Amino acid sequence: QVQLVESGGGLVQPGGSLRLSCAASGSIFSIYAMGWYRQAPGKQRELVAYITSGGNINYRDSVKGRFTISRDSAKNTVYLQMNSLKPEDTAVYFCRAFRDWELGLTGLGSWGQGTQVTVSS
Repeated sequence: QVQLVESGGGLVQPGGSLRLSCAASGSIFSIYAMGWYRQAPGKQRELVAYITSGGNINYRDSVKGRFTISRDSAKNTVYLQMNSLKPEDTAVYFCRAFRDWELGLTGLGSWGQGTQVTVSS
C-alpha cells in the first residue's frame, strides 16, 4: 500500500503558475504509475495527466501545452507543473498511485487527500 501526500495548491491569478507535489511512501515507488486527477464543484473527477512506471506520459486535451507531469524516483515524488492557469482549472487536485494496468480502474490503487487549486482574479 502506498501513502500519498499532496502539496502546492493555492490561489493564483489567471495566467499564473503553480507546482503541485505528491510524495509517496510505503512501497516501491518505481513500480507504480502516477496520475493527477481533479474534481471541480458539481463535476465528476477527471484524469488530468499520468506517467506510467516506464515513463510514458499522457495529458487530457485541455491541459496539453500548459501542464507538465514529472517524477523524481530518488525523492519518491511526482509533480504537476501548471502554467497559464485558467479559471476552469479550479478544482481539488488529487494524485493517485496505481499499477499500469489499473489506469481505468479508479477504485484500485492509492489516493492522496487532495489539494485545492483556485484560479481567480
